[in-house]
Amino acid sequence: MTDHEIAIVDGVRTPFIKAWTLFDRCPAQELGAACVTELLQKTGIDPSRVDEVIMGCVGQPPEAANVARVISLMAGIPKDKHACTVNRNCASGFEAVTSGAEKIITGQEETVIAGGAESMSNAPLLFTKEAAGLFMQLQRARSLGEKLSAALRFRPRHFFPTPALQMALTDPTCGLNMGQTAEVLAKKFAISRRRQDEFALESHVRSSASRAVFKEETLTFFPSFDYQKAVSADNGIREKQSLADLATLKPIFDRATGTVTAGNSSQITDGACALLLMNAALAHAAGYEILGTIAGHEYAGVEPSEMGLGPVFAIEKLLRKKRLSLKDVQLFEINEAFAVQVLSCLDALGSKLFAQKYFSGQEAVGSIDPSLLNVHGGAIALGHPVGASGARLVLTCLKEMKRRNLRRGLVSLCVGGGQGGAILLERAA
Repeated sequence: MTDHEIAIVDGVRTPFIKAWTLFDRCPAQELGAACVTELLQKTGIDPSRVDEVIMGCVGQPPEAANVARVISLMAGIPKDKHACTVNRNCASGFEAVTSGAEKIITGQEETVIAGGAESMSNAPLLFTKEAAGLFMQLQRARSLGEKLSAALRFRPRHFFPTPALQMALTDPTCGLNMGQTAEVLAKKFAISRRRQDEFALESHVRSSASRAVFKEETLTFFPSFDYQKAVSADNGIREKQSLADLATLKPIFDRATGTVTAGNSSQITDGACALLLMNAALAHAAGYEILGTIAGHEYAGVEPSEMGLGPVFAIEKLLRKKRLSLKDVQLFEINEAFAVQVLSCLDALGSKLFAQKYFSGQEAVGSIDPSLLNVHGGAIALGHPVGASGARLVLTCLKEMKRRNLRRGLVSLCVGGGQGGAILLERAA
């Protein structure tokens, strides 16, 4: 055990819940605080030993600026400890984990809680600057005459706000929303609608069969607005879905020639996840049986209109630096932003021509055995609470590595705006 190994002692997540359903009135800080509180109790660590809380969150709650700090205090971590919120779009949970690891490696901290929290249900509605100005004039008006004058300036167009979620899922540099970038990949790699639907169905089948497994990483959550309603399971998994059902769904991003549907895309979801990170030698000295260690991580930038290929570039970069191949890895998790996105990554990794064009390599990066990828399904079935997904991937992979007594696992995801992230995980098998 070296001073530079970063141990992930344990982790926990909330159930992942479809937006605007069971967690509709639960803000991100409530979900995140539940995870951190449960993690403290589960590991038995004294809250005063936690040096910092780092949480990923894409849609920061306006009422909880620096939501990580709010989560930390709500969970009972002492006020003299510090916290920060990070945002790398879909890789925000990754960023929290790798930032925590970097702080431990450099000796800034010894113990960090890292993860993510996202309430996509509570993404705000945004009014235009013109409409906001009129509302401000109305608010500042003092006399009845001034208020009437301000009110008369409103027009119907001022009462049609834009959902912040819609704006957040659109890349301003290429002008495409995330679903449209998925359609770009479908055409580039000639991936059929049926192949996408088959992948999506398999995600639900695997997740459905893994409900008992998920209980090992999921807490039972009691929403503050109704403590009588315990939520203990993910609610996006469709047990009775069929290929015929999926085939009836219409494309939503390219209605004329598209293949990406709501059924073969990740779900909009609320959820949170938290992991306890420590210097590995310190963790063992404290008597913890750790889940695993972070052996390396990398981020990579890609063409924004092909953002779904981010995992390919991050994985290649990580393997090259670690002098490993895909054959050295025994378990994989790639976030299922879209079925076509994961399939494109698999095709690109296995393509000699792709490697020659982008990596100056003479051989393909390698092939991933589908039986070792997302063995319990993924975001198509579970959902994708963007700030938390990265941490969930790490937790799910490590738990399964422990069950199978595996040495290496690799988790990766694509990132809106044209990036990819990859983390190499290890256990003493």
